[in-house]
Amino acid sequence: MTWLRSPRLSTRVALFFGLIGLLAGLGLTTATYSVARDSLLDQRISAARSTAFDHALTVRTSFEQGNVSEGFLGLDIETDGFAVLTNPDIAYLLQYPASAFPVELREVVARGQSGQQQFTYDGEPYLAVGVHIRAHDAGYLEAFPLGATERTLRLVVTALLIGSVLAALFATFFGFTTSRGLLRPLTRVADAAGQLAAGGLDARLEPSDDPELDRLAEAFNNMADAVQARIEREARFASDVSHELRSPITAMTAAVEVLAARRDELPERTRQALDVLVDQVRRFDAMVMDLLELSRLEAGAIDGHIEEIDLADLTQRIIARSSTPNVPFEVAGGLSTMAMVDKVRVERIISNLVENAAVHAGGAIRVSMERGDLQHTVIVAVEDAGPGVAAGERTRIFERFARGSASRHRVGTGLGLALVAEHAAALGGAAWVEDRRHGGARFVVRFPTPGFQPALEQR
Repeated sequence: MTWLRSPRLSTRVALFFGLIGLLAGLGLTTATYSVARDSLLDQRISAARSTAFDHALTVRTSFEQGNVSEGFLGLDIETDGFAVLTNPDIAYLLQYPASAFPVELREVVARGQSGQQQFTYDGEPYLAVGVHIRAHDAGYLEAFPLGATERTLRLVVTALLIGSVLAALFATFFGFTTSRGLLRPLTRVADAAGQLAAGGLDARLEPSDDPELDRLAEAFNNMADAVQARIEREARFASDVSHELRSPITAMTAAVEVLAARRDELPERTRQALDVLVDQVRRFDAMVMDLLELSRLEAGAIDGHIEEIDLADLTQRIIARSSTPNVPFEVAGGLSTMAMVDKVRVERIISNLVENAAVHAGGAIRVSMERGDLQHTVIVAVEDAGPGVAAGERTRIFERFARGSASRHRVGTGLGLALVAEHAAALGGAAWVEDRRHGGARFVVRFPTPGFQPALEQR
């Protein structure tokens, strides 16, 4: 499935940058929050202790002046905070009892010591500071609200988390743009390699200012030069060999035809040998002609003449001139049969497919013309009821001298389907084979119609 495939390299680089940015942001958030929390709490504790000791000193003065209740009630207690005094216990004058404070802190104060402790009361956080007033064996307890401090810390951590997310997004964007820039030379190499694979042997990379990339471009261009030289050398060799064979084959064919004309004068065994010789010479002549045609196709020597013609009418006339003129030809209803093709190439394609069916599958049983699988195209299909083509051989049989397993021992040059594929590609179309619904093979060729865009062709 597509969604299970590994993501592209640029995507992986961008995600890696984003992950690093997120981890760095979270680490910075944790460290900053920890420092801010400790700093704010230390400041709060220091201020609370100072305030509590000042208030305890005021209470001790009130003890000495004999007006403890008035002195205690006159303390400037923070909003939402509260305080109590033990021994004498005047908590009954206040909203909060001494039991509101943590037991541990009260015990510390009762033992004559001072201390502080964080606690929660009615769902709100507090810092409690307890001071023992030794001169009067009393304890002063004051609770300082920590809600504002907690809210400040929440704002700090929220801002830090938002900053971490933004940093991760920025890192992802930076990683994506950086990877695109770094991978752009590889994209150019891939595009040039694709042009080479498609037959554009003159595809080269432009030199780069970067020494490393320049080495890559130079290496690729050297490879492309070597590939082009080798392909052209092999093409010239095949063309030269085919051309040089034309003269002796012509002489052999003429001699064989002379012998064939006097076949009745020869003994029986000689006639059998002559028949074999005639068949092989004709096959050899057809093979050389096909090789010459393929060489001219590769060299671009066959220009052709593209024009808008009635493809249905042309196909019907080609079938009528073939060795199986009675093959039924059907055109899909409502289909426009006009196509932008070269008559010579179309005749070569259709006649090769019809003869291929006659030689390897007992003859074609139907030729049809239908709407194409791409916009502004039509397809012509030649169907047979033969043994069919194995799935693993459907691409290979369009190569030179390739034969399907079902026709390996039959007569033929092995170049007919290769010529079909070459001529179809030259017209901007394509050729392929598929299973026929009721058994056999269905050879299909796509032809362009007016308005077809070659760049859209993909199969």
